[in-house]
Amino acid sequence: MIYGLLFWEFFKIGLFAIGGGMVTIPFLFDLMKKYDWFTAEELTNMIAVSQSTPGPVGVNMATYTGFQTAGVWGGIVATFGLVLPSVIIVIWVSKLLNHYKDNPWVNEVMASIRPAVVALILLAGFELCKLSVTDLASALFGVAFFLMVYFIKKSPIFYIILSAVLGVIFKL
Repeated sequence: MIYGLLFWEFFKIGLFAIGGGMVTIPFLFDLMKKYDWFTAEELTNMIAVSQSTPGPVGVNMATYTGFQTAGVWGGIVATFGLVLPSVIIVIWVSKLLNHYKDNPWVNEVMASIRPAVVALILLAGFELCKLSVTDLASALFGVAFFLMVYFIKKSPIFYIILSAVLGVIFKL
């Protein structure tokens, strides 16, 4: 039963999370409210681990959630559920878009999806901010890193390592 549920829930996420891994975060908040698979704190940790490990964020989060819920097979089932819609859709859409690439209606539909994706990513950022900013120190830490990332163009790896080191030093 749990495997079917994991597959179905992550299949739906994979079907509707257009725009990449960060778009899966609002769906994971819904899962958190619907099932007792993970807490808000575990979700925050899951996002941090998924961001810090190689591979697509959405896949990492599906694997983490599935493993947390039902072990190795749960991780495999949740990950398969998440990626299956993309595989089917990419094959199908690539054939269609190649055939209709000059159709103005198709171009308008594709352009209209972009703002919705931006809204989902902003919502994910807002939800993460609510979970992560728990006091003045974490708020200042977040603002400082935002400004550094925006103005000082360094590798994301640099900022991940720097934030980990500073987090340990300042016990954040």
